[in-house]
Amino acid sequence: MSFANTMALESTGAATGGSGMLIILVYVAIFAVLYFIMLRPQRKEQKQKAQLLAQLAVGDSVRTTGGFIGTVIDIDDESSTVIVEFGNNKNCRIPMVKEAIVEVEKPEDAVKDNTKEEKSK
Repeated sequence: MSFANTMALESTGAATGGSGMLIILVYVAIFAVLYFIMLRPQRKEQKQKAQLLAQLAVGDSVRTTGGFIGTVIDIDDESSTVIVEFGNNKNCRIPMVKEAIVEVEKPEDAVKDNTKEEKSK
């Protein structure tokens, strides 16, 4: 490369210094959009699940990640496990971690739903 070509490249590089700042701003904007689209809703969902598991009580009807539906009969907060009884057979009791619970239905909610159905008939 000649001296003239080197000087020409340096002068165009100095002129495009402002575009480097523009690229940084574009990356910041993309990261902000991704945060509000992906990360923020995920954190909100995690808080809701933690609140759901904190309100878990004996006698609640639960659905697990495996799709099993049962009733909570014991909660051990130290080891974060729950013993769930499945089906009408009282001998089917399985200990599992709290994180395996996806959905919780309180007994009061089930009574309210049944009374609404009876009134509509």
